[in-house]
Amino acid sequence: MNVASKLKELGLTLPEPPRPVATYLPAVRSGNLLFVSGQLPFVDGKLQKVGKLGGNFTLEEGQAAAQRAALNALAIINQAAGLENVAQVVRLTVYIASATGFTDHPRVANGASELLIHVFGEPGRHARSAIGAAELPLGAPVEVELVVELKA
Repeated sequence: MNVASKLKELGLTLPEPPRPVATYLPAVRSGNLLFVSGQLPFVDGKLQKVGKLGGNFTLEEGQAAAQRAALNALAIINQAAGLENVAQVVRLTVYIASATGFTDHPRVANGASELLIHVFGEPGRHARSAIGAAELPLGAPVEVELVVELKA
C-alpha cells in the first residue's frame, strides 16, 4: 500500500501532525490498537472557518472539514506507528457541530469515511458513529476520532 500515492490521487498531501490543544496525547497504543485523540480540521495550525453545519457551513464544507480532520488523524498515525503498519481502520467517530434542525450528520461523516476507504482500500472500511453536538472545541465544525489496528 502506498498511502502517498493514494493521497496524491485525491490532490492531498499528509500534513505535519497537529499539536494537542490541551493536556492529552495525540495517540495512545494499547496492544495492537492505536487510539487517536479527536482531531480538528486544522490547516497549518489554524481553523479556516468556525461555525455549525446547518448554520454557516454547507454540507459540502462540512464534508471537506471532516476529510481534513481525518487527514490530520492520519498524520498522527503516521507519526505514532507509520501508515504502512495499519492493518484495519476499526472505528471512526465524527462529531458535528450542528445548528438546530440539522440532521445530515451521516453525509458529513462520509467526508472522513471516503478518505479512509480510498487510502486503505478494504481495510479502511470501519464501524462509525456520526454525532451532532451543540459546540466543539475552538468553534470547529467537526472533530474526528480514530481507532486503528496495527500489524503484529
